[in-house]
Amino acid sequence: MDKINSSKLCPQPEQSNRLSRDKRREQILQAAFDLFSQRGFSGTTTKDIAQAARVSEATLFKHFETKEALYGAIIEAKRCEHGLSRLPWLENQQLIEAIERGDDRAFFYHFALSALESHRENVSFIRMIFYSALEEHELAERFFAEFVSEIYEFLSQYVRRRQAEGVFRKIRPKIAVRAFLGMLIHHSLNNTLWDKKRRILNISNEQAARNFADILLFGLVEKNGEHA
Repeated sequence: MDKINSSKLCPQPEQSNRLSRDKRREQILQAAFDLFSQRGFSGTTTKDIAQAARVSEATLFKHFETKEALYGAIIEAKRCEHGLSRLPWLENQQLIEAIERGDDRAFFYHFALSALESHRENVSFIRMIFYSALEEHELAERFFAEFVSEIYEFLSQYVRRRQAEGVFRKIRPKIAVRAFLGMLIHHSLNNTLWDKKRRILNISNEQAARNFADILLFGLVEKNGEHA
């Protein structure tokens, strides 16, 4: 199961008694994370969280005023832990090099592989986000607005650039992006939630990333265009 790592949490303004405070905060966050990913937001009470964290509800409320604040802190902790607030795709050297040389296959392959690996390593977080979306919780919208929309814009910018260069056909960039992300997300959901034994399709993330990139490019590249 995914873990909340206190050493990677976003910095907190309080500096006094920092070690014990961070350790207790991590303890509560981890318990809440485990329960939210198993039961959803509505199905989890602060009493449940306190019991799982082996603290009193009063102690829990000293760290987090409401259950909503705790839920939001988990999303922020995972964002910081995985560098999501720093737009991690901009730190992927292979992806940067692909952008610079206009290597379409390498660009979409490395993005896809990074996404699929992240999905595999963060199953509980994916479950929690899906729960929040199904419950129509405002924090699901927050996650989409702060992170998913950035992915759409990043990929769309690349598509627009290649359209301007005459390589990609004229299509709304975000339609192409949705098709691409749809392949990645559906594949990950099959592997992590519905078909864990890979009865339908048993391929590596590298194979999946390579083929999904090729499928997208087959639909995007102009008849006479080329991509590396």
